[in-house]
Amino acid sequence: MAVKSAEIHQSFLSVLTGLTEKERAVISRRIGLNGERETLQSIGESYAITRERVRQIEDVGIRKIGRIVKSTGLHDIQTIGNRVLALHGGLLIRDKLVSAVVQQADIQGEVNSGIIEVILQSDYNIQKSKPQLGTRTYFALPEVQKKLVQESYKEAVRILKKKGDIMENTALYEMVKMNLFPQFGKVEAVLVDSALDVFTDIVKGEEKYVGLEKWKILNPSTLKDKAVYVLKKAKKPMHFVEITNAIADRFQESVKVATIHNELIRNNEFVLIGRGIYVLKEWGYKPGTVLDVIIDVFAKAKAPLSTEDIVAKVLKVRQVKTSTIYMNLQNRKYVERVGRNMYQLKGDAKTA
Repeated sequence: MAVKSAEIHQSFLSVLTGLTEKERAVISRRIGLNGERETLQSIGESYAITRERVRQIEDVGIRKIGRIVKSTGLHDIQTIGNRVLALHGGLLIRDKLVSAVVQQADIQGEVNSGIIEVILQSDYNIQKSKPQLGTRTYFALPEVQKKLVQESYKEAVRILKKKGDIMENTALYEMVKMNLFPQFGKVEAVLVDSALDVFTDIVKGEEKYVGLEKWKILNPSTLKDKAVYVLKKAKKPMHFVEITNAIADRFQESVKVATIHNELIRNNEFVLIGRGIYVLKEWGYKPGTVLDVIIDVFAKAKAPLSTEDIVAKVLKVRQVKTSTIYMNLQNRKYVERVGRNMYQLKGDAKTA
């Protein structure tokens, strides 16, 4: 049954009347009931008390709200909050929980999210995390162990670093679950998913990938990062015009072909393998001309090679015409013919 945000607001104001004047003022300012949200520090300065004392006043007020809410219609919000948390393994970061509760409670109109947060926090069955560097605030049911949340994160980071690339969430979560089983027993994938939301250096993208924030793959900000993103998504060589169009489509922004081309040229993460065609260096490609590739082929072979062998090996790493390869084989400074259709690196070039 839908409920109007104005009704939520009015009910909450009624609940606040059961608090002391200072408790009411602190909580109202903390959630921005009459304006912007305020920090513990700014509120403390206005009362000439420490931020810790403000936090204590806030905590006492919220506990009182918990007792009062039990006999009001606002208790439904707590019931929904418990249900939502249970569906996510017992844990959700604040923004996701508040959003889900607002949606499931079918609250009509814009509601102050701080009101919902305080009502949820006042439930004795719901625990709110303490601020910690590198984390987002989360709410959890009592059975969720803080150590499990931390270890889920550590294990996911270890796996991602070992792979050195983003992973599909299903595969990552299964590995985390398996590795945590000896210590925690069976762990739900949905809880691992929720736990990773807590940590700011973990990034999720496209509803199925997980990676490290520092990789800038799932949340690219620069044009270079976005070019890396579209190439990794395509998993194949792309012309710089294709890369430009893919960036424009994926990130909904207007970019010039010349600008992208310049990024590809000046960043050594990209390797030109054909006329305007680029790949990622991390895929095993080396920069250089067709002649450089031919010289590298000879160096690895350490023996004369047929024209067919040379062409096949060069085409594995360069998208060029065979005539271009034949032309470079005629470079007498580096290549010499040693038989019918057989070539090797020239003696002087071997020691160069």
